[in-house]
Amino acid sequence: MDKNVEISMLMDLYSKMLTKRQYSFLDDYYNKDLSLSEMAENYNITRQAVRDNIKKGECKLFELEEKLKIMENAKKREAKIAEILSKIAKLQESDSDKKISKTLEEVKKELNILV
Repeated sequence: MDKNVEISMLMDLYSKMLTKRQYSFLDDYYNKDLSLSEMAENYNITRQAVRDNIKKGECKLFELEEKLKIMENAKKREAKIAEILSKIAKLQESDSDKKISKTLEEVKKELNILV
């Protein structure tokens, strides 16, 4: 997975656990696509200080994910749901019973809501 996407996803999950400053730096850099120079000018600090703040925020996000594994578990659930949906599709293709097919279709709809 692309690092920028991963950081953005982790920010969505763990934003409340970051300081306001950490969140601001990460949001400006990853979501608003500001350069280090632009951020340094906005915060009236050096580019190195901006970079240090970004790195600290990234480390905090990765530490939280390492401990809590929310994103990892979500990915596993999505993969398992996709596997179940695939099996349901195969059953529907091979079974001619209308009642079973209807039930499987309802299960598919419910699983798609979870993804």
